[in-house]
Amino acid sequence: MKVIERVLIKMVIIQFVFLILTQILLHQYGIFPELTQLTKYEGVSENSFTEIIQTLSGK
Repeated sequence: MKVIERVLIKMVIIQFVFLILTQILLHQYGIFPELTQLTKYEGVSENSFTEIIQTLSGK
């Protein structure tokens, strides 16, 4: 059982390292400019808030 736990812990650490490296490559160095355009188009990267129209109150 200890062998399986050690293997799982190593896999989690490797996954975390790859996640960090991928995030750095994609967001800091701009390897895929299409990804940046897509996030701007979808409005994910900006911190803008829009007013919510209340349609359920109906007074």
